[in-house]
Amino acid sequence: MTQVRTRFAPSPTGFIHLGNIRSALYPWAWARATGGVLVLRIEDTDVERSSQAAVDVILEGMQWLGLDHDEGPFYQMQRMDRYKAVLAQLVEQGWVYPCYMSMAELDALRERQMANKEKPRYDGTWRPESGKVLPAVPEGVQPVLRFKTPQGGSVVWDDKVKGRIEISNDELDDLVIARPDGTPTYNFCVVVDDIDMRITHVIRGDDHVNNTPRQIHVFRALGVEPPVYAHLPTVLNEQGEKMSKRHGAKPVTQYRDEGYLADGVVNYLARLGWSHGDDEIFSREQLIAWFNLDHLGRSAAQFDEAKLRWVNAQHMKVCDNGVLAGLVSAQFASRGLSVPADERLAAMCALFKDRCSTTVELADWLSVYFVDVQPGEADLAQHLNEVSRPALIALRDRLAELPDWDAPSINQAIKNTIGERKVKMPQLAIPLRVLVCGRAQTPSIDAVLALFDKNTVLKRLQGV
Repeated sequence: MTQVRTRFAPSPTGFIHLGNIRSALYPWAWARATGGVLVLRIEDTDVERSSQAAVDVILEGMQWLGLDHDEGPFYQMQRMDRYKAVLAQLVEQGWVYPCYMSMAELDALRERQMANKEKPRYDGTWRPESGKVLPAVPEGVQPVLRFKTPQGGSVVWDDKVKGRIEISNDELDDLVIARPDGTPTYNFCVVVDDIDMRITHVIRGDDHVNNTPRQIHVFRALGVEPPVYAHLPTVLNEQGEKMSKRHGAKPVTQYRDEGYLADGVVNYLARLGWSHGDDEIFSREQLIAWFNLDHLGRSAAQFDEAKLRWVNAQHMKVCDNGVLAGLVSAQFASRGLSVPADERLAAMCALFKDRCSTTVELADWLSVYFVDVQPGEADLAQHLNEVSRPALIALRDRLAELPDWDAPSINQAIKNTIGERKVKMPQLAIPLRVLVCGRAQTPSIDAVLALFDKNTVLKRLQGV
């Protein structure tokens, strides 16, 4: 069997968002599932709209998500000599001809066609045919080059998502494959790239379906059978519109900054158009083991940030505590706090991670260990009273005398105080949480206190 070679080929004309990056995830998963190759190609021929900043977000986003490529990145603007050489070959073989129709003439033609209720399209004025007399070549006009689309018959392919697609050649006019300055156009460059890079599977958005018959014609003119195509349905935003920067889509890297785990985002994205039975939560390794093109969905998927947060929360629960410590340390650094990603921070992550959907939330919880807390007036009024106050003073004195500062010793001190003062656990534990942590709810209070410096706890209990 031929080795699978697939590609991700974004245009750097805007910051890549989750809808775009899904078109990297599926080719990556297919390459990894089959022992194949993923090629990264930057389609930067739109010079005016392309930017290095957009390229950087593509590379940074893929790196963060762990979507490693095997070859590339290749840049189309660096391959112009190759395109022009193949263009010359097609001219020589009679597949390409110069067209001198001006934009004004083309616009007038389209207006006439629309007035006659016809599909607007180039009419083949300059297409050479046996026995046909072409118009006189106008002076001083640089022609475009057009591809001679076969007449009659149709283009057929079996799409791995959409099934059999057939498009009549009579629906297609002669494609412009080079501009007046000789620069090759997108649909032509893509075919040359896919041939040179030996691409076997093209997995891309279904906004490219209309390009596919034209590209197939160019493949065949060059004597190469086209790859297998899989055209993915659009990802919609939460309002049901196509996900785009214009409609509020965020750059992929913003999800990293907002505290999402790469594995959580990969899991969520994979389910936006592919499924493995009813499995909702799975690891990267499971995705690779299960992935195939037969279970790609046919209908548009809708992005749901609440669902993304839920999926990410499940990955937070099973994430290695040392890994989380590194991510939380980075979150603190972005807030101007230097917190080492050591065993203590890892232990804090282990204690609090089940309560959190993102590493931003986890850093919020853990900030009580590193910055002063200000208990809310309402919490103090509700929980600090004539019953709890004497018990807290007695507990503070007991804690001050503890030779070992660990959870079992703290737990015993709390139990002894409850027994001595004849109070219930909530009457002591809740105001204790409020004074030390600034909030009425935390994980097990003995485990929470054990991760504090002892003097910090005693200091926060001074104001009882």
